[in-house]
Amino acid sequence: DKSIPAVVIKGLAEHKVSLGAPLCPCRYYEDKEKEAKDGFWNCPCVPMRERHECHCMLFLTEDNDFVGEDTEISYDEVINLSGGISM
Repeated sequence: DKSIPAVVIKGLAEHKVSLGAPLCPCRYYEDKEKEAKDGFWNCPCVPMRERHECHCMLFLTEDNDFVGEDTEISYDEVINLSGGISM
């Protein structure tokens, strides 16, 4: 299902524009600006870099039950599957 990575990619792009960093859009933050500056949850986040664990399911290992056949997504697919441009 490409809608999941589409929404994640759109959220990362929106955070890059609004916060200056690709803060993980799959988490709740009391203070997004502080979290973006801290860098722990900036994509790829520390858990992904250190343990290859992606909470957003954007990066999956081949043995993951949720891995699909498609490994690419186009800009148009991101826009169409994530509800359009809102930036």
